[in-house]
Amino acid sequence: ACFRLLCSLLLPALFLSGILCICLVVLLWGVQLWIQRKKQLSSTGRDGKRPLLVGFFHPYCNAGGGGERVLWCAIRTLQKKYRNVTCVVYTGDTDATGEEIVEGAFRRFNIKLIHPVKFVFLEKRFLVEASLYPHFTLLGQSLGSVFLGWEALLKCVPDIYIDSMGYAFTIPLFKYLGGCRVGCYVHYPTISTDMLSVVRNQDTRFNNAAFITSSPLFSKFKLAYYYFFAFMYGLVGSCSDVVMVNSSWTLNHILSLWRAGACTSVVYPPCDVQTFLDIPLEVEKSTSEYSIVSVSQFRPEKDHPLQIRAFAKLLKEKRVGQEPSLKLILIGGCRNQQDEERVNNLKCLCEELGVSDDVVFRINIPFEELKRHLAEATIGLHTMWNEHFGIGVVECMAAGTVILAHNSGGPKLDIVVPHEGRVTGFLAEDEDGYAETMAYIFSLPPEKRLEIRENARRSVHRFSDQHFEDAFLLSVEPLFK
Repeated sequence: ACFRLLCSLLLPALFLSGILCICLVVLLWGVQLWIQRKKQLSSTGRDGKRPLLVGFFHPYCNAGGGGERVLWCAIRTLQKKYRNVTCVVYTGDTDATGEEIVEGAFRRFNIKLIHPVKFVFLEKRFLVEASLYPHFTLLGQSLGSVFLGWEALLKCVPDIYIDSMGYAFTIPLFKYLGGCRVGCYVHYPTISTDMLSVVRNQDTRFNNAAFITSSPLFSKFKLAYYYFFAFMYGLVGSCSDVVMVNSSWTLNHILSLWRAGACTSVVYPPCDVQTFLDIPLEVEKSTSEYSIVSVSQFRPEKDHPLQIRAFAKLLKEKRVGQEPSLKLILIGGCRNQQDEERVNNLKCLCEELGVSDDVVFRINIPFEELKRHLAEATIGLHTMWNEHFGIGVVECMAAGTVILAHNSGGPKLDIVVPHEGRVTGFLAEDEDGYAETMAYIFSLPPEKRLEIRENARRSVHRFSDQHFEDAFLLSVEPLFK
């Protein structure tokens, strides 16, 4: 009797599931046909031919960080190489005009585009804001990016789609519904095996709250959630026709998660090496003040509090009356209100530690001012754990500062490595390590610091704009065939 009851329930359920699946397939097929029809009806160029549309999905294209420098260099590279290409940028920066965004790219990065760019302004960028998802942030932002991607696809259907900001969940949307050839430039994996290990080991970090680490049950639940998300992330990422990653560290994680080794390559981000190399390099003149400069956006993972604490420790351990005096200059971009609140919290930390008079904040400054600060600095400071690459690290080295970065990620594997067997900079991991290393750098004779700065400069040519252009064109070539 139970078996008959089970069969009587199971068969209709299977039939209904089959009908729903067929309806879903038909619906998706209809949507795909509609989008393809929309694409065919799009406008042609002056010569009667429809230009090849290359869409870059970059909702924060006006943010002014290293990811944005990659975007504008990639666009300029394609404009140099291909004549019948129109570059489209999908952005949520509705508070600026296209002209202002392009002008901002020139002002901040010294990048002049050859041809105009088409901007598609997205109204639903709030769907990818982390603040909207206090819990299950990764999943919430990723699902939000699908809706934002759908808005982008409805407004403009490109021939080639490149996710240049890490929204991998948009890739299947453009590939299977938009019929596009798809690629991506991965700055940082949305989830990594390092993040899994942080939860597994119950470590407290900015993305792993103390109430979770203190509970074995919460930790196990979060670990299961992370494994599920990593599986989904691997599925959507593997849809890419071309995958570019910015460092050896990112490469290792993407290969293990996406398993798309045949179409994956390292394309180091373009750093404006030559502009910084133009800064004269000479033995420091005797001065009454030395500066330590940090260049990075005011985001939580950049760990500015570590910089301030290490600097406060350095000042505390200096002998009274010892010259020269020291300044910590924090240079970075603020994208939104959360970033501005973060800066205010950092200023409060400076007051708490008694170093307010010795710490200077310079926010969203022009390129020329950035260059001036780096030219005058003795130490370039960077504290992010597992920084995927570190354009700011390269810029500091090219400008002639003695770099002190975190002993992990891109700086450890790709950047602050010996050049021809010679020291190019220093690495540290915690407050004590940073304070001690800064003290050691200042204790070196100026001639020794000059030698390290010269080694660093010679090592950064491999991160130039020209190297990026060559590697980028080689990687995206399959998308244009």
